[in-house]
Amino acid sequence: MKLQSFINQNQNLPNIWGEGLIFAFSGLDGQTQSTSGFTLTAHNRPYSFLIHTPKRHILEIDVEETGKVLAATSDVLVVQFDEELLLVTFSAWHSVVGFLPSHIDLRLIDKTSGCSRTVSGVSQKEGVLKVEFRGNRFCLSYGNDIKMAKERALAGLDIDAEEVAMTSLMKYENLPALKNRKLERLMKKCLSVMRVNSLDAEGIFEQHWSTPDRVPHKDLWLWDSVFHSIGMNEINPAISWEFLKSVLDHQYKDGMISHQVSVNGKQSNITQPPILSWGVWENYLHLKDQQCLAYAAPRLERYLVWDMANRDQKQNQLLQWFIQENENCRSGESGMDNSPRFDEALTLDAVDFSVFLAVDANCLSKIFEVLGKPSKRDYWGRIGESVEKKIHDELWDTERGFYFDRNMNGVFSNVWAVTGFIPLILPNFPEERTNRLLELLADPKYFKTRFPIPSVSVSDPQWSTDMWRGATWVNMNYLIIEGLLKQGCGALAESLRQQTISMVEKYYEESGVIFEFYDARDTIPPMDCDRKGPPIHPYDLRLKVDSIRDYHWSAALVIKMLMMG
Repeated sequence: MKLQSFINQNQNLPNIWGEGLIFAFSGLDGQTQSTSGFTLTAHNRPYSFLIHTPKRHILEIDVEETGKVLAATSDVLVVQFDEELLLVTFSAWHSVVGFLPSHIDLRLIDKTSGCSRTVSGVSQKEGVLKVEFRGNRFCLSYGNDIKMAKERALAGLDIDAEEVAMTSLMKYENLPALKNRKLERLMKKCLSVMRVNSLDAEGIFEQHWSTPDRVPHKDLWLWDSVFHSIGMNEINPAISWEFLKSVLDHQYKDGMISHQVSVNGKQSNITQPPILSWGVWENYLHLKDQQCLAYAAPRLERYLVWDMANRDQKQNQLLQWFIQENENCRSGESGMDNSPRFDEALTLDAVDFSVFLAVDANCLSKIFEVLGKPSKRDYWGRIGESVEKKIHDELWDTERGFYFDRNMNGVFSNVWAVTGFIPLILPNFPEERTNRLLELLADPKYFKTRFPIPSVSVSDPQWSTDMWRGATWVNMNYLIIEGLLKQGCGALAESLRQQTISMVEKYYEESGVIFEFYDARDTIPPMDCDRKGPPIHPYDLRLKVDSIRDYHWSAALVIKMLMMG
């Protein structure tokens, strides 16, 4: 069989099938329609899928024994059973095609009535699902009505599913070779996650855009999109720019940029970490397109002006996150929703917000330098320097030797958060403070764990595996790696890079997915970590969002780290 021969010739393809793996058509391959909800995820039964249309259905592959998984990407599943293959793949955003071994059945299960029943088609207010068979071939299609769904399903039976699958799998063969060939499977898995969470122009988005995960987040998010772009710079810088432009396109007239935007135009009323200038500058270093800078610069400038005007109550150039009433998400604006930094619901001069402002001002200065605008270059350069000086002068606690948030009355926070290391990315970091931060990274009473760096010191009485209350996040590790490199701590940066890659690989090998966050102590697997409350079993996103699987920024930044080796 040509598909099996192709896979045998192309080594290190992702081949681990795990519950929660996102399975959908990539916007990098053509049209997507996220509003349909026609996204699948791996079910807890081998090779079966949950269908995430508004009403729940299961595409059940009825197997009595497990086979050998030859490929398991975000849009191709190939499983060998003796001399026969099971193939499931997407031919378009609306159609799943494939073929079955002679002893295996496929059923579309309707779960909407509270009990399971096998159906050939399912009509629902939001669309129709239809499955058709011809011999061992099948096609499951989505349509606006039964006529459209049936036409698509019948057309899908004429498609050469093997050719479709091979075309998709070939996209994993152009990645750069790694020194450690064993990591190539992880790299390809990360690319798979990036691909499935990249969408085509749709609704208000005029070009490619990215989402943290097709299920459950679905929308575009501000700082997530920048981290996605950092990884995509290594794969396709032009697409990376489109991710960023999709954020910039929907800026409010007053300069504010929402933290969340949906394809139908709904936008949130809070923002998120201002790292867009950094993201645009990093993209320029790869793409070298001054037209992109010219488009971005005025928008980036208005955004930073908005931040300084609306998030600086004391007018001291140190910024404060918006604080919410929700105890589980005191500061969604910070991106660190439930961090104990915000438990008291107090407004704080925030270390991370202020650092991001300084870094973005410096990057904006560089952008204006390229654009030949010296007055704006100098202005934003001065802003960057001034904010950085304020951070070092006012947010460093000399007694404890760490950067802390400050209450509006001037009292330092008591929370030892990972954000205290973020100032390492600043260009003029005081050399004498570097060793102190390295001591804390090496101290098991604080931040030295099996999977560093915990989002809160393990000595904190509130430490837990619950998101930003102690778990380890790949994006924070990446920022700190960049900071360590900037401060000449190459050996420690390399150690942290390798530890991060190793732990993500460990749980990919065990579970088949890339997680949102990880237990810093590595005593429990990510799927058992709390996420705004204890996890539920069996895993069911419709009942509770637990540690999200096939998370985009984790994958994108691991790609970036792999390329740094």
